[in-house]
Amino acid sequence: METLIRLLTRIGDKVGSLGALVSAMGCAMCFPAIASLGAALGLGFLSQWEGLFVNTLLPLFAWIALVLNGLGWFSHRQWHRSLLGMAGPILLLLSLYPWFQYGWSSYVTYSALVLMVAVSLWDIFSPANKRCIDESCAVPTHKAN
Repeated sequence: METLIRLLTRIGDKVGSLGALVSAMGCAMCFPAIASLGAALGLGFLSQWEGLFVNTLLPLFAWIALVLNGLGWFSHRQWHRSLLGMAGPILLLLSLYPWFQYGWSSYVTYSALVLMVAVSLWDIFSPANKRCIDESCAVPTHKAN
């Protein structure tokens, strides 16, 4: 069961981050800077589904990333990784709902997306190892040859 949770959190938070990024690339009216990047990558056709992306997919992928980063704490017990992994989706959800009426919310959205992608890349290149929560954890010994 633990390996299933570990696999789900390793893959799922990247899916959430990538999905949120692609969803933002499809919203030219709300996020023009990242939508122009998406258009340059050939994703300009996504603009016809802008309402679906902003209202449904972007929050859905943010929730997926938030929940799976929270579950990741149970497999690796590193609070700083979990906190950084959950900060991006929380900021993204705040910028979409309560802060959307303010002009600076788009900066929060861009920052949240960058943070989500950065944490996902950090997890790819430096995966989390399980940390023990008590003193009964055995530390592996290395034999000198």
